[in-house]
Amino acid sequence: MSDPPQTRYNAAMPEVVSNVIDVYPFRRVEKGVEFLLLKRVAGVRLGGTWQAVHGRIEAGETAWQAALRELKEETGLTPLGFWQIEFVNTFYLATEDRILICPCFAAEIAPDAYIVLSDEHTDFRWEPAEQALETFMWPGQRRAVREILEEIVTPGRGEPHLRFVPEGDVGE
Repeated sequence: MSDPPQTRYNAAMPEVVSNVIDVYPFRRVEKGVEFLLLKRVAGVRLGGTWQAVHGRIEAGETAWQAALRELKEETGLTPLGFWQIEFVNTFYLATEDRILICPCFAAEIAPDAYIVLSDEHTDFRWEPAEQALETFMWPGQRRAVREILEEIVTPGRGEPHLRFVPEGDVGE
């Protein structure tokens, strides 16, 4: 009896990377909850689209440190409250043959906070949750908003365990 044929694996498999984060800033207003959407500058990947805060994790940073830094750099905002969310966005970039695993965070912002945009964005707007769900292009963005509404804003049973208060970084 001969041995079964060996299975050969493709040596050029996509790279799996977790070096980016998303932050979904929201605020509580009289009418309910609004999410901050940022318009990406033209001429770059996904230019002209509306997104949450998105950025790279730098060497030596944790994902949550990158999230707070990117929130500050892209908007000038410091959150009143900060949560990890259980949803982790996963997407594939065909041009780089790369699968990205993106931890997501929620950041509650003061209703009267002043936005200072970085040069990565040309505009911003606060949208009610339902409108934000319609505006965000990607299913992962919409899933993150839904989880924030169900677990953080409501709050769900997991909210105390998702709340993340790094010393000296939130609500100063």
